[in-house]
Amino acid sequence: MPHHHQKFLLLFFFFLVATTSHAHNITKILAKHPELSTFNQYLSRTRLAADINRRLTITVLAVDNAGMSSLISKGYSLYTIRNILSLHVLVDYFGAKKLHQISKGSTLTSSVFQASGAAPGTSGFVNITDLKGGKVGFGVEDNDGHLTSHFVKSIKEIPYNISVIEISQVLSSAEAEAPTSGPSELNVTTILSKQGCKSFADLLIATGADATYQSNTESGLTVFCPTDGVVKGFMPKYKNLTTAKKVSLLLYHGIPVYQSIQMLKQNNGVVNTLATDRANKYDFTVQTDGEDLTLETTVVTSKVTGTLIDKEPLAIYKLNKVLLPKELYKPTEATSPKSSSDDSDDEEADAPEGDSDDQTADDNGAVGINGGRMAVVFLSLCVGFLLM
Repeated sequence: MPHHHQKFLLLFFFFLVATTSHAHNITKILAKHPELSTFNQYLSRTRLAADINRRLTITVLAVDNAGMSSLISKGYSLYTIRNILSLHVLVDYFGAKKLHQISKGSTLTSSVFQASGAAPGTSGFVNITDLKGGKVGFGVEDNDGHLTSHFVKSIKEIPYNISVIEISQVLSSAEAEAPTSGPSELNVTTILSKQGCKSFADLLIATGADATYQSNTESGLTVFCPTDGVVKGFMPKYKNLTTAKKVSLLLYHGIPVYQSIQMLKQNNGVVNTLATDRANKYDFTVQTDGEDLTLETTVVTSKVTGTLIDKEPLAIYKLNKVLLPKELYKPTEATSPKSSSDDSDDEEADAPEGDSDDQTADDNGAVGINGGRMAVVFLSLCVGFLLM
C-alpha cells in the first residue's frame, strides 16, 4: 500500500478513536472529591448531570459544600437551584492554563442557563477575568459583571472535552434566582386531553395509572400516547384485559427519563418503561428509520407522528399504534410503519405470552448504541487494512 495512504488511514483511525471516546461522567469525576459532594448531589437532583454528560465540550464550575449550604439555606425551589447551577456550566472549554491566557484579560462566555433559553437577554453569560497576581475572577453578566467568585483549583481536565474547576463561591444572579415554576404545574393528563390524546388520558385516570405518570414528572418522563382514533379502534382488545394488565399496558407507554426527539434518535436501543418490574421487562426498542422514529415491541411497530410537548423534564409524543408488550401479546411479524395510517392498529395479537426475551436494559433505560457497534467494526476493518 502507498505510504501516504497508510498515513491517511492511520490519522483517520486516531480521529475515530477520539470521536468515539469523548464520553465523560461528571458524577464519577466529582465523587472522588468529598468536599464537593453537595454540588455533585444537586447536579443529579436537578438533572444537570445528564445535560453535562451529553455535551461534547463543557466547563463545570464546582462549589464546595460550605458554598452550597449557603445556597440551599435560602429556600429556593429545586427548579430555581437548577437555574442557578446552570450558570456554573459553561458551553466552552476552560482549563487552568486557558484561564490564565485569556485574550485581553477578560471574556464573556455562555452558560447552560443562557443556552437553555430561560435566561432573558444576556443574563446567562459569565464574565471571566484574568486578574493580577495570577488570580482569575468569575461574575455573572446581569450582575454588572462584578467578579463575585474566584478560581480555587483544577479538579479534572480532559482537553478539550471537559474541564472541572473549583471556584470560591456560588455565582449570584437575580434572573437565575427568580422563582421558577416546576413540573408540578405540568399535568400530564390535561396536556394529553387538550392535544388529541383524550381517550388515552381517560384510561390513565380510570385505572389510576395517571398517578404514576404524574409522580415521575419531577425526575423526568417521556410519554408515547396513541391518538384518540387509535385508542378507539383498540378498545375491544383493551376491554378483554384484567385490571392489572390494563395498568401494565398503560404504564408501558411511558419511560421514566426525559428524552427529547434528538436524544431518542441518537440513542437507539432497548428502553425500560414505567411498567418494568424485575423479571417483567416490559421494554421496547427505539429505532431510527431515516427521518422516522419507530418503537418496536416484537409484537407491533409504532411510529412517532408528532410532539405534544418537549419541555424538560417532560416530553410527550403521538403514536400511530398502541404499543403491545410481549408480556401480554404474542409476537407477530410487525408491519412497516410507513404503510400504516395515523389511526390504524391492525396487528392481531390476543393471546398472553411469557417473558422469553433475554435482553436486558440498564439503569438509564438503554442497551447498546448502534453507532458505537458500527464504530468498533469500522475501526477493526481500518486496523486490518493498515496491516495489509
